Amino acid sequence: MRIGACQTPEILGDIEGALRVVREFAAWADSVEVDLLLFPECFLQGYLVTGRHVRSWAFDVTSVEFAAVLAALAGIRQTLVLGMIERSGGVYFNTALVIAGQQVIGRYRKTFLTAGESIFAAGDSYPVFDLGRIRFGINICYDTQFPQAAAAVAARHARVLLVPAQNMMRRDKARWWQDRHHEIRARRARETAMWLVSADVTGERDEFRIGLGPTSVLSPTGAVLTQVPTGTTGMSTLDIDPDLPLPLGQRPECLRGSRSGGTEPGRTA
Repeated sequence: MRIGACQTPEILGDIEGALRVVREFAAWADSVEVDLLLFPECFLQGYLVTGRHVRSWAFDVTSVEFAAVLAALAGIRQTLVLGMIERSGGVYFNTALVIAGQQVIGRYRKTFLTAGESIFAAGDSYPVFDLGRIRFGINICYDTQFPQAAAAVAARHARVLLVPAQNMMRRDKARWWQDRHHEIRARRARETAMWLVSADVTGERDEFRIGLGPTSVLSPTGAVLTQVPTGTTGMSTLDIDPDLPLPLGQRPECLRGSRSGGTEPGRTA
C-alpha cells in the first residue's frame, strides 16, 4: 500500500477551492499509484477557530449539503483522510473523515484540544481503519504531544499513525516549532513502533503568519525519511508491503521503506 501526505496551501472558507486541490492531488496520486491521501487538519473549510468561522462553515456529515461535497469527489480512486470542521447536534468537532468511494466510512475527532480550540468538543475514542491488510489510526496535530493518544492507536494493532496538522503560526513561533514537531513525533513513533505520516499547510496567511509544515514520513525508529520542502506544495509517500506480517511487538524491520513524491500540484508558496 502506498500512502501520500499532501502539503497544501491554506484555504479559508472556500469549499470549492479546497475540493479542487483534493482533486488535483488525487489526479497526481493516480500517476504514482497512491492508495490513500492524507490532508491537513480542518483542510476542507480551513483552520480558523473563531466562532464565526466555525459556525458558518461546519458540516453535519449526514446532511444534504455534505452529500454535495461527497458528490464532488466522484471518480477519486484513493481513500481520503480529510480534515474538516464537523457539526453534530449543535456541537462542533475538529474531525478527520475517512472517505472511500464517495462514502464516509469513519471519523476521528480530535481528543486533545488547545486552549484556543474551546469552541470544539473533544473526541473520546481512537478508531482504527483497515485498507487492504494495513491498519491505520489518526491523531490530529496537538494530540501528538500526548503519548496516550498514539498509544491508544497502537494498542489496536495499527501499523501507521496518520497526523493531519495545521501549523500556520506567527512567524517567530513557527520558526521555534519548525524542528520541534519532528522531535515530538519521533518520540511517538519510537514509543509505538508505528510509521508516522503527517500532512500540513504551507505559505503565508498574511504578513504575520506563515506555515512551515512539516509534511513528512517518519519511520518506527523516529527517523525522518521524506519531507516535502518547506514553502512548496507537494506530497511525501510511504510504501508498506502487506505481505510482511506485523509480529507481536510491532517490529519495525517488518515494514518496508518509503519514498518521496515529486513537486506540486498547486503553487509554490
